[in-house]
Amino acid sequence: MNIPEIDSTSLVVVDLQTKLTAVMDNYSAVQERATLMLKGANALELDVIVTEQYPAGLGPTVPEIAELLPPGCAPIAKTGFSVFAEPAFRIALKAKSKNCLIFLGIETHVCLLQSVYDARKAGYEVIVCADAVTSRSAANRELALAEMRTAGAHVLPVESILFLLLRDAKHPAFKTVSKLIR
Repeated sequence: MNIPEIDSTSLVVVDLQTKLTAVMDNYSAVQERATLMLKGANALELDVIVTEQYPAGLGPTVPEIAELLPPGCAPIAKTGFSVFAEPAFRIALKAKSKNCLIFLGIETHVCLLQSVYDARKAGYEVIVCADAVTSRSAANRELALAEMRTAGAHVLPVESILFLLLRDAKHPAFKTVSKLIR
């Protein structure tokens, strides 16, 4: 794996919506790690893209996550399971000229898995936040993470990803990020 460069990386937050989170396995721990990743992304000034699966029926992004989104980061509504099925997502991504995508969200075995497949097919380096994804069942989550590895994605905990992006304790955001992790 090439170590991701902040300037060439986007964090993709997939479908952390009010009506979905209530039925997810171990969601409170996933939200904690997703919060850590978003706070770290903000400290690093990492690009963020957010999607919502059929928000009219499944509700908006949960408030605890929505309040951490960078200014101007409006969720992209979608009905296709892969984020790449939504033209607005592809347009937003193309405008950013990134080559590495970091994914977190739900559900691991549906929207995330299909998004990872499409990202790899499109030539992106892919990193999945292993501790910031979930499904309705732990078994589906684990099977999907294994399949993502087979598809060429790197599956790592949020803390590892943040330190990969920092690369050095001399990074200006190091103290901020390290305080988040403690």
